[in-house]
Amino acid sequence: MEQSAQQARQLDHLASAPAPERSPFAAFGMPGFGGWPPAAPPEPRPILELAGEEREDELDALSDWVDDFLLPVYGAEVTTAAPWCLQWQEHDDVVAWLHALWLAYQQHKEPDAGLAGMFVWHRDFLTHAIAAIRAPGGPLSACMTSPDRPAHRLLPGPPPSARTETASAAQPAGSAEPDESAS
Repeated sequence: MEQSAQQARQLDHLASAPAPERSPFAAFGMPGFGGWPPAAPPEPRPILELAGEEREDELDALSDWVDDFLLPVYGAEVTTAAPWCLQWQEHDDVVAWLHALWLAYQQHKEPDAGLAGMFVWHRDFLTHAIAAIRAPGGPLSACMTSPDRPAHRLLPGPPPSARTETASAAQPAGSAEPDESAS
């Protein structure tokens, strides 16, 4: 029994990955010589959380994807049932939808998404996002409904909730919220 256990430990040890060796060249960060591992790419953030140049760069990349890939392939005819807006970048809700769709596209086209990755993207992301964005009563409904009549109008959103209105009315304009820790 003891010999069997010892053999099992030896097999486990041989099957495990070898411990990384410290190379005298590691301090120089030379690839293949035990240098620093590559930095992980930054985690994607929703575009509406970005600001300034970072947001503009992301919006430029998104616009390229929408104009060069999404619309030529999936941008069916513009009608009253499927409106579009040439200035869609000014509709924050549309930008958020399209950005999320683009991030999902990038993830599902990768080899580790498997052979069904793009099918999953079509089924779970594309169909729903396009239906929401281009719905007759959706965010672009006041924009272009015919290619012959380009139009753009931002629809007003709902007013603040009653709770927010009550809190603003109770507080004098320009004053900061009271510090609750002082009471």
